[in-house]
Amino acid sequence: MGQLLLITAIGSLLITLLLVPLTKKVKNDELSTKTFSILAITTFVISFISVFLTVYISKIDLSWTIFLYVLPVVAIAGAIFAVGVEQKIKSAIVLVGIIGIGYLVSAPFFNADEKFESAQMKEQTEISPFDETKTPASVPPQFVRNKMKKAFGQVPNTSYYELGSLQIQKVNDKYVYIAPVEFSGVFKWFNGKTTPGYFTMSATDSSDNPKFIKSEMSYVPSAYFNKNLERHIRLNYPTLIFYGDPQLEIDEDGHPYYIRSFGEFISARNGFDVKGIVLVDAKTGQSERIATADVPEFIDGAVSPETVSLQNSYYGNYVHGFWNSLVGKKDVKLPSDEGIEANVSPIFMEDGEMYYFTDFTSPKEGVDSMLGYALTHASSGEATYYTGNLEESYMDSRGALDIIEKKFIEKEWNGEMPILYNFYGEASWLSAVLDANGFLQNYFIVSAANPEISAFGTTPNEALRLYKTALSRGGSTVDGSSNAEEAQLASEVVRVYKERVGDFTIVTFLTTTGENFIVSSETAPFAIYLQEGDKVVLTYSKTGEDFQPVKALQIVGL
Repeated sequence: MGQLLLITAIGSLLITLLLVPLTKKVKNDELSTKTFSILAITTFVISFISVFLTVYISKIDLSWTIFLYVLPVVAIAGAIFAVGVEQKIKSAIVLVGIIGIGYLVSAPFFNADEKFESAQMKEQTEISPFDETKTPASVPPQFVRNKMKKAFGQVPNTSYYELGSLQIQKVNDKYVYIAPVEFSGVFKWFNGKTTPGYFTMSATDSSDNPKFIKSEMSYVPSAYFNKNLERHIRLNYPTLIFYGDPQLEIDEDGHPYYIRSFGEFISARNGFDVKGIVLVDAKTGQSERIATADVPEFIDGAVSPETVSLQNSYYGNYVHGFWNSLVGKKDVKLPSDEGIEANVSPIFMEDGEMYYFTDFTSPKEGVDSMLGYALTHASSGEATYYTGNLEESYMDSRGALDIIEKKFIEKEWNGEMPILYNFYGEASWLSAVLDANGFLQNYFIVSAANPEISAFGTTPNEALRLYKTALSRGGSTVDGSSNAEEAQLASEVVRVYKERVGDFTIVTFLTTTGENFIVSSETAPFAIYLQEGDKVVLTYSKTGEDFQPVKALQIVGL
């Protein structure tokens, strides 16, 4: 708070110098030394209190540019009471202040190129294939929130609190949702003083139940006065520029921290370029300013989703400057608004790192064609833009959600959190499907290039297995679709299960090696004759899944 008091004192001194007539002359009167001293001290004290209360209540930054808004108003008042040369000087300061405000207001018209440069992304064609042995973090937040609300009885003094915002992160190599318990009002805060803890729930297993973790927190967004998290951060860092809401992060021992992204304006007081985070211990309030490159490993989302959404907007809109984003719109691509956090969706990739996903669509109305998609590393802010296969036309996330809505139109189910993956070499949308009450019903996968190819299942892995079959039926191929190596096997069949799906039969079988395989009659027509005891020679993808896909099948003696 020392820095805040110092800046407030300097600002109040400047206001005093502008307001009080330094020549001690007011029109035709001359102020006595005593009157001048009283006037100067009173003006300074009132200015100091006004500036401090403004920062305390609004939590606005005290960057030097904020004073440009005040400068002409104060200088005009000072010029009215001043005479002679002093009046001319203060009148000139009024002009400087007006020019300064003009600079602040006009900045968005001239800094579009700088915004675009600050949001530059590497470009690639397609993301790497998804590892079939893993389960995507695809449990939708609305479903998780519903389950946590139903488990709220685990919280002591339940009536004092409510559920806070959900965050997804990796804790001890598991992907989980975190939601803090927040105060439900000022009187509840006055009586409770601290919140009792937070909830966790798996982000990959929808059957998991929320667990309440006891861990008292004093500095939270819903607290008041000096215990309010945002105010606590502002009092300690009065000049920092923040963008986005504070986010809860849990370390490997389960201790809660809050983080908030800070950075710099692109120019004037417009635009934002992230530089790091402020880390606050939710229990003690101890805070630390950390550069982006030095963020601790347990923090997954150092760059706020609001910041990433802003950068996506810069990258998509300002490719040819500000005016082109309004008129002409050459090469403009609009980031979608289907993300679950500030129009972006946090996901975890195979490297175990969190990224924010966004797809980009055409500015032309009525078009649901995707122009590309971006993944932004949630800790470093580094982004990659994927163009997709330029020979094919991909539908965007809105198009995928429309397909789900039409698929389950009678049940009135809707999709949530659509994410584009590379499944078996095919760009594919994976989305959770929820009913009208927000409960999870299934997972839906649809090809981005061939919307007629789709599948759904009660779990992501079941949907993937059925989608693999749907790709084969649709004429696509799963050859070379993943990092799995091709292998051959000669063995004897122990168990066989056949299932009719559309025009084809899906055959799953167990061999004496203890491995399970799956094949469609479209790929191997004679698979319909497979029986227990048959000897087979097969070529398959060694994916490590429970049921590995067969590429070629020969039944010995048939």
